[in-house]
Amino acid sequence: MPEFNRALVVNKKTVKTPKRESDFTETELSSKTVYRGGFLQLKADRVKLPDGKTSVREYLVHPGAVVIIAALNDGKLLLERQYRYPLHSHFYELPAGKIEPGEDPLLCAQRELLEETGYVAQNWRYLASAYPCVGYSTERHLYYLAQELRHQGSKPDAEEFLEVFTVELGTALQWVREGKITDGKTINGLFWAEKILKA
Repeated sequence: MPEFNRALVVNKKTVKTPKRESDFTETELSSKTVYRGGFLQLKADRVKLPDGKTSVREYLVHPGAVVIIAALNDGKLLLERQYRYPLHSHFYELPAGKIEPGEDPLLCAQRELLEETGYVAQNWRYLASAYPCVGYSTERHLYYLAQELRHQGSKPDAEEFLEVFTVELGTALQWVREGKITDGKTINGLFWAEKILKA
């Protein structure tokens, strides 16, 4: 491996490697759980800053979630309409769900797809992971493409109420542009769908 800031010759062209980034790491001095709920924890950690001063970092500990791009054989995608209490509004979303402690993410995706939509998929493909709220949460989203779907019958959770429907990818992307779809994980997933399904 060449060192940073040294020239690297690639295909007879000289390319400069990137400069080493400054280290802005913050060091935990103490950690306190302010609130522990059903699946979220609120933490308040005292940290040492890069300049030697101290500060407090408040953040949510989240178990992570899967997001499923479920593509039917006719090219349409499965979407859901759900009421989200924090924003007191209905949202159009891709199927998704939180990962249970110790649960394999792929098995979680398969479970959530069946529970929420009633579909099972023959083919599964991991696409990517993303952190939606890096400033105040540990939440991570893992994106999966599910294809060759077969309807088996939904088994929603007792407190889960949603409407499942199908939509063309182009229509869903138009809904993003129009502001009809505003859920972040769904927007990310639809951009992945545009890249993968139109390739």
